[in-house]
Amino acid sequence: MANVIKLKKGLTINLKGRAAQKLSAAGASKVYGLVPDAFWGMKPKVVVKEGDVVKAGDALFVNKLHPEMKFVSPVAGKVKLVERGERRKVLSVQVEAAATQEYVDFGRKQASSLNAAQVKQALLDSGLFGFIIQRPYAVVANPDDQPKAIFVSAFSDMPLAADVNYVLKGREQDFQTGVDALAKIAQVYLGVQAGSILAGTKNATVTVFEGKCPAGNVGVQINHVSPVNKGEVVWTLGAEEVAMVGRLFNTGKADFTRIIAVAGSEIKEPQYKQVLIGAPIGDIVAGNVQTDKKVRLIDGNPLTGQQTYNEGFLMAHSTEVTAIPEGDDADELFGWISPRLNEFSVSRSYFSWVMPKSKEYTLDARVKGGHRHMIFSGEYDSVFPMDIYPEQLVKAIIAGDIDRMEALGIYEVAPEDFAVAEFVDSSKVELQRIVREGLDMLRKENE
Repeated sequence: MANVIKLKKGLTINLKGRAAQKLSAAGASKVYGLVPDAFWGMKPKVVVKEGDVVKAGDALFVNKLHPEMKFVSPVAGKVKLVERGERRKVLSVQVEAAATQEYVDFGRKQASSLNAAQVKQALLDSGLFGFIIQRPYAVVANPDDQPKAIFVSAFSDMPLAADVNYVLKGREQDFQTGVDALAKIAQVYLGVQAGSILAGTKNATVTVFEGKCPAGNVGVQINHVSPVNKGEVVWTLGAEEVAMVGRLFNTGKADFTRIIAVAGSEIKEPQYKQVLIGAPIGDIVAGNVQTDKKVRLIDGNPLTGQQTYNEGFLMAHSTEVTAIPEGDDADELFGWISPRLNEFSVSRSYFSWVMPKSKEYTLDARVKGGHRHMIFSGEYDSVFPMDIYPEQLVKAIIAGDIDRMEALGIYEVAPEDFAVAEFVDSSKVELQRIVREGLDMLRKENE
């Protein structure tokens, strides 16, 4: 029987526009783009040039720090553009898709017959190793490290997040194969919700988490199962990415097709789409976005995703594309003093707190307030279900106090772990940005 961990802290944010369990294909796009910024902590070196013909699974760029780590094309076709920005930073490598898709054959493999080195090499060759994120630092994993464990969260409770049970329904065998392969490298820990279709996964230590958002964050699960101490490394993957690993071993192909939620109050028909990583955002949401107001498109969920545009490409780790009102054209009579029932409030500033918990809200992208000094009010701690003092850690990062950052548990966290705290923060501090900067500073100091 799986261990059950009940979390008391957190916050449920029930937004309008959750994806209905209806699946459709986004359709083939003309051009796909692989974005290096999706793989944080990696320095790309482009290994193709414009006009080259590639198969799905051929390398487009590699990691300068570890050239054996490849990042491969999701489609077969011709390299159309190596897009660069300031100081020749690689923004994307774009491939014009061919009419007939050809895949690099990596060969089918029986996970049970492989050792750790062989599994790792297969992941490096196929481009799937780049999907592994390590703690500390929340960056692409170092293939030279030996992790003490591999953590997989099989659910997300972020607003408008995709339902992993729906996404992986019928793909349980690929998921099991992926776990079998990863278990050759290190002990696999799987976090699930009650009723998960993955609760019976073998070769993994399964833990059931009960509680409010962010219980589904892998960082929260690591903190409660096997915290990261200084000098230790753990690896993390998303549940669908584990299924991609299994699909590689079962078919011999690096297939980057994934099922994402297209959701939000400004989506006409919230639903699931079967897409390829790197597909244009405009093709994914074509004809499905409200046009009567200004809309913000988000690659990811509203709390942790990043603003995108029709011309952008689906990032490698994205499991949602969401659309919410921009809010810059809102005209509210009496402002915040109006006793509103349709506005979500954590502090009971509005009378919406008397409404049923099932009520859905439409939130826009406005900050609704100005930046001010941090106050030790307990706001962060009330929604932060980790054995860490979040306010003190953020202040240590701002001060650049590395010793204090280490003592307060920075090795365990990632920016996403502070997303709910950022949402409730009355001081409007950009907590995720600050944590990201702190992790990058610490990594530079230690490496």
